Amino acid sequence: MQIFRSSSHVLGGAFLIAGTTIGIGMLGLPVATAAGGFLPAVALYLICWVFMLCTGLLMLEICIWMPKEANMITMASKLLGIPGKVLCWIVYLFFFLAIMIAHIASGGHIFQDIFGGYLPDWLWTIVYVGIFVPFVYHGTLSVDRFNLILMTGLILAYLLFVFTSIPFVDTTLLRHRDWSKAWLALPVLFTAFGYQAILPTLMNYMDRNVKKVRLSIFIGTAIPLIIYLLWEFLILGIVPLEGPNSLTEAALLGQTAVTPLKAITQHGYLFLIGKAFAFFTMTASYLVISLAYMDFLADGFNWKKTTTTKTWLALIVFLPPTLIALSYPTIFLTALGYAGGFACAILFGLFPPLMVWVGRHFCHYQDDSRQLFGGRYILTVLILFVLFEVMIEIISQFLSR
Repeated sequence: MQIFRSSSHVLGGAFLIAGTTIGIGMLGLPVATAAGGFLPAVALYLICWVFMLCTGLLMLEICIWMPKEANMITMASKLLGIPGKVLCWIVYLFFFLAIMIAHIASGGHIFQDIFGGYLPDWLWTIVYVGIFVPFVYHGTLSVDRFNLILMTGLILAYLLFVFTSIPFVDTTLLRHRDWSKAWLALPVLFTAFGYQAILPTLMNYMDRNVKKVRLSIFIGTAIPLIIYLLWEFLILGIVPLEGPNSLTEAALLGQTAVTPLKAITQHGYLFLIGKAFAFFTMTASYLVISLAYMDFLADGFNWKKTTTTKTWLALIVFLPPTLIALSYPTIFLTALGYAGGFACAILFGLFPPLMVWVGRHFCHYQDDSRQLFGGRYILTVLILFVLFEVMIEIISQFLSR
């Protein structure tokens, strides 16, 4: 019985990480990587997975140094001083507001697609938010339990999509390769493996058991990697790069990979399965990100979680993005774009190695807490990779204009 409980705890933690990682950006990944081709995309997926696995282990190391309930603000303040704390506040609020807007705006549309036009568009958005607020309000255990249901639905919908779409794959479409264009997709892939925000919450939830959290990180990041690679194979093998109903056209129109799929296969059930998969994907990410956002604010405001403070935190987390999503219902892709690139690179790519560098070599925290080996060399490589990603993002923004 004890073994079962321990395994269940690790599995729950892994699903929370996977639920954070497999977010709304997944449906657009094949669109972003199509110009480079399948094999270059696979290489970039593996590079980004290794990088984000390393920064996740660095975040775990920082969590070991920090007191219980500490989140990113406390970490940045203790290790990077006032400038780091201020930058963390600005970037974190910007990132979470944008990503919450994207989830809420898209969630309302998906609810309308699933349940029909019985209610106005704006009311579906409110319903989507209202249903899931109580789970976040009641904390990590509540989100963990419901997230298991969502992840089960996600996996079933994904497997159903895989088995029904494989007959439509044309392997000749997978032969296209253009490495020069492949690198432009790096910021999108970078964002697709972002999960580090949930680690301080997960550390407390798992009673600061480092071995369990570390195992959850490995399992929780491996699940999205496998899902992403197979998803990439299917979409790039079914939907052509050029022409009508192509991935290039989807990119120009700001569509996800599911939209041209319906026209290419001429089978509506694939589109419906894709919508179900989108719902489970987005909602699992939405719940875990909301939970991480609430814990971040509680740490930043130095609030203990009482009934009153949790009510205020819930209002801060859900009300502003809901109002913005209602005011600008087509803001989904714009908000998602703002959430990626620079904000994700700074928070989950640059901050972890910088904070660990300071903690190890200036604050002299104990070596037995190290989760990633390689010393200054590995930390330097990680920092240089982040700077390279930011450069790619700047180039991408310049070319889009």
